[in-house]
Amino acid sequence: MSKQNLLIVGGGPGGYAAAFLAADRGIQVTLVDEEDQLGGVCLLRGCIPSKTLLHMAKLISEVKHAGDWGLHFGEPTIDVAKIRSWKEKVTGNLTGGLAQLCKQRGIQWIQGRAVFKDSHSVQIDGHGALEFDRALVAVGSRPIIPEDWAGVGPRLMDSTGALQLEDIPERLLVIGGGYIGLEMGTVYAALGSQITVVEMTEGLLQGVDRDLVRILQVRLKKDFKAIHLNTRVESIKDAGSCLKVALKGNDDELEFDRALVAVGRQPNTSGLGLENTRVEVDEYGFVKADAEGRTADSSIFAIGDVVGGAMLAHKASHEAKRTVDGLFEDSPNHDSMVVPAVIFTDPEIAWCGLTELEAKEKGIEIAMAKFPWGASGRAGTLGRNDGATKLIVDPQTDRILGAGMVGVGVGDLISEVALAIRLKATVTDLAETVHPHPTLSETLMEAAEVYLGRSTHQYKKPR
Repeated sequence: MSKQNLLIVGGGPGGYAAAFLAADRGIQVTLVDEEDQLGGVCLLRGCIPSKTLLHMAKLISEVKHAGDWGLHFGEPTIDVAKIRSWKEKVTGNLTGGLAQLCKQRGIQWIQGRAVFKDSHSVQIDGHGALEFDRALVAVGSRPIIPEDWAGVGPRLMDSTGALQLEDIPERLLVIGGGYIGLEMGTVYAALGSQITVVEMTEGLLQGVDRDLVRILQVRLKKDFKAIHLNTRVESIKDAGSCLKVALKGNDDELEFDRALVAVGRQPNTSGLGLENTRVEVDEYGFVKADAEGRTADSSIFAIGDVVGGAMLAHKASHEAKRTVDGLFEDSPNHDSMVVPAVIFTDPEIAWCGLTELEAKEKGIEIAMAKFPWGASGRAGTLGRNDGATKLIVDPQTDRILGAGMVGVGVGDLISEVALAIRLKATVTDLAETVHPHPTLSETLMEAAEVYLGRSTHQYKKPR
């Protein structure tokens, strides 16, 4: 493999992670991406800019609620241009670092669109044809905009448009109650917008355990103007000074200054030329690939959003390293991935491994233990008792199968459980691991102690 070359199409967290590791292993790497900066959607129009704005939203929220503790501040002054500049500075620093790492590793980076001519060559706009021994497709995904709304106009935004932060609309409609819609709704609510969420299903964040979502929803009902469940947007049109929106079952049209469409994402496989290879795609355009990234074409691999599943940057990065390792005979055997997921609302929701919903759907017998943050000393000092930590356990072996958490900062706590699952740890292992006090990480230990019936801070009546 060291004498062969690898073409990587896509410069996001999957693509550049694969490129860097392959170069470190001695492979000649060519990285092709349409953007003039590396990082993909995550860094340029997703994870990083949204979390930059969410951090600002959290600061505004903390200042607002500090009055409950005896600290009083004036109303914040919002400088949209400066916020936008700070967001761009954060992303710019990171993309600049990636470019330097690419150069240090001797990777050939080409800006352009690559289209497959066959199983061993691509055509790159402005650069001609390029042959390769093997290729890795990591072109990511893009927001879905229903065809009926495509011509509504600039008042209708996708997640990319919302992150541009052109202005702060007084009335913002969020179409879709998934994590993107709720995260961006959290940002704009903190900046002063009146947020109305419309979700066509019976609950927010479908697929996430209901007991976690309920705690978040209590907070969102305070921060948002309205949340409409089991509701569909029938029509949306630009009336000049505003958007007029008709909801199913509602005779009156509602008026909004802007609307954010957050109803899902689709893979960027259209126009990639995969039909000129033996790669197979499903009816939705996702590439069919196995756990090692192998497709039906032995010379072409695929990872990240284009193969479906959880559309998460860290999943793509892990798949990238696994796939590159698979190119070598001495590659290690890989266990099943334990992929944590985090929703960066306020409070955050995080989970990994088996969830309660999945266990019910698959008929898997589980036991559960939950520790409410009302009994957490650290949560109390933060004034944020609106949280809970839940463990999913195998009742036969006491092995930890999964966990779910809701509360401030749980995205930074969930990795402990991911490690526990990977190492096949038991509830006793977690309970007997000394956690510093007072910290939110203690809630994991406390949940384990609840399961074992020896919790210090939660009373259980003796039988």
